[in-house]
Amino acid sequence: MRVLLTGAAGFVGRALTRVLTSRGHAVRALDRTDSPDLAAMGAEVVTGDATDPATLCAAVAGRDVLIHLAGIRRSTDPAEFMRINADGTRVALEACLSAAPHLSRFVLAGSRAAIAPSPAPLDETVPFGPVEPYGASKAEAERIALSYAGRLPVSVARPPRIMGPGDRENLLFFRIARRGLALGFSGPPRPLSWIDVDDCALGFALLAERPEAVGEVFFLAAPEPTTAQGLMLEAARALGVRARRLTVPAPLLRAAARAADAISDATGRRLPLNRKLVAQVLAPGWQCNPAKARQRLGFVAGTSLSQSIDRATSWYRAQGWL
Repeated sequence: MRVLLTGAAGFVGRALTRVLTSRGHAVRALDRTDSPDLAAMGAEVVTGDATDPATLCAAVAGRDVLIHLAGIRRSTDPAEFMRINADGTRVALEACLSAAPHLSRFVLAGSRAAIAPSPAPLDETVPFGPVEPYGASKAEAERIALSYAGRLPVSVARPPRIMGPGDRENLLFFRIARRGLALGFSGPPRPLSWIDVDDCALGFALLAERPEAVGEVFFLAAPEPTTAQGLMLEAARALGVRARRLTVPAPLLRAAARAADAISDATGRRLPLNRKLVAQVLAPGWQCNPAKARQRLGFVAGTSLSQSIDRATSWYRAQGWL
């Protein structure tokens, strides 16, 4: 396949570039910066903004598949989430209709955050129910993509929390663990689904390759959930630190997140602690059921939590982040 990958220089994008090229696909990697490591993986690198129609039309011409990863995960402005994650999806779809009308697949990076929190594993039949702006933007992006299903062969992947080398979103948990703490939050356990980045990349590749994926939505997740505290305990183990379990009152955590967002607004620096993250960790749970992907695509996320945490820890240390 000849694949256009947007957001190629991101956390999942780099992993997916490796997976696609290893499976013999020709990858055109679109990102805002010229990333030499993508070229070293065998990708054709195109520099440009994935929200620009002209850029996307030129980039998707001659491609068989577009995998749309481009988007943002951190912002204090709900409108920015919608503009980039949702409106940007429509721009990509329109570019396909204009410049690649015979596309064999349009794969959208959705999110578990588009669906309501739940301590029980939910399947793909559950309606949208986001609780924060990022999730709302991903739900809208998915609605937009599926509205084109009669004109383009659309598939949607909904990963939950993604772990592994290159991840920035979960670095805060590792830094807390390094200080000998594993934070829990007042109230009942809050189980969450997760997936290693390499397993996630394989799932995206299968959505692009398999005809059974057309018109369908799939949760991509490891078979066993964890919790935020479980992540910190595993991180402490990988770091060789004895962690003390500490329960944090929810109001205190929300106040800290408001303060962090105020700092982000004032400085322009997007801090790892924010109201989006707190809304997610204080939700009743974020489980999803990966059975559909297993049954229809043969997809199994085989990396254990300890393996994923170990890989992430080694990468953070190599970068000097821990």
